[in-house]
Amino acid sequence: MNRKLIAVLGGACALFVSLAHPAAAQEEGRTESDRASGVVRGERVLPGRVGGGRRERQENQPAAPAAQTPEQIVAAAQAQVQAAGLDCQVTEAANPGLIGESQVYEAACASGPGYILIASTPPQSFNCLELAGTAYTARLRDPAADVGQQCLLPANQNGLAVIGGWARDAGVTCTVDEAIAIGKSEANNVVYEVGCAGADGYWLEKVGDQWTLQDCLQVASVGGTCRFTTADEQNATLQAKLAGTEAANCSVQQVRLMGSNANGRFFEVKCAAEGEGYIARIKDGAAQQIYPCATAQRIGGGCTLTPAPAAAPTEQ
Repeated sequence: MNRKLIAVLGGACALFVSLAHPAAAQEEGRTESDRASGVVRGERVLPGRVGGGRRERQENQPAAPAAQTPEQIVAAAQAQVQAAGLDCQVTEAANPGLIGESQVYEAACASGPGYILIASTPPQSFNCLELAGTAYTARLRDPAADVGQQCLLPANQNGLAVIGGWARDAGVTCTVDEAIAIGKSEANNVVYEVGCAGADGYWLEKVGDQWTLQDCLQVASVGGTCRFTTADEQNATLQAKLAGTEAANCSVQQVRLMGSNANGRFFEVKCAAEGEGYIARIKDGAAQQIYPCATAQRIGGGCTLTPAPAAAPTEQ
């Protein structure tokens, strides 16, 4: 893939929305980890629960208006969706309360992710998938972290289905068993990670109208980390690609992506048998050529997981 890879920032920044001034969003610093050749930066989230959190509402704030009916809440949420320019047909909505003097709505959409909407000037909206992704990252660092306002409607607990559907649109054929937003790329596109049952996972990004994929072996080759993919799953992925080749009997124990060119991608595989390993050239999902490590010293610098045996000493 002729583009910079992206890497996760270990710290998740917060979308700070002041309880008194909901339209003011201030940038916080970022700390990079899992460095690759590009950047994924964390999103920001609301710092506390609507109507409460770390700051108590002031006594002189206006009283909340009378409770709205479910139909009124849906209509109000739809109006906020339109004001924010979002593509969402609201199927269900909730009104958690106020931020300052602005009503807050949670909207579930007929398709795609839902939103937290703030009826401020200008209107503000927060994608439920991005909020959930930031919360996930924050809780990995600190299980007791304040992850801010989250989407609570059952219909908005649909990240696996939504992101999994996007992954299938992008060409992923595995069974997606985990999925979450992990941040944004340098191009300001949301990046998602998907885990596959028993196989290598992916990072997923929509660039323009097209989805782009980077498998986790590629991510790992530049120092990134896929949280939903294990080494065993990556080994199984390469094991399947060796079927029907001279390396078919190799019990893959370790894999590394060496690089790529117009002829395909080159992987080194280390086998369970002592001293046995191969370099596999893979294109269009299948192994095109196999090179035993013993004779592959000139291919990409040769094998490093299974070094070639030392040459026998010459007779004097």
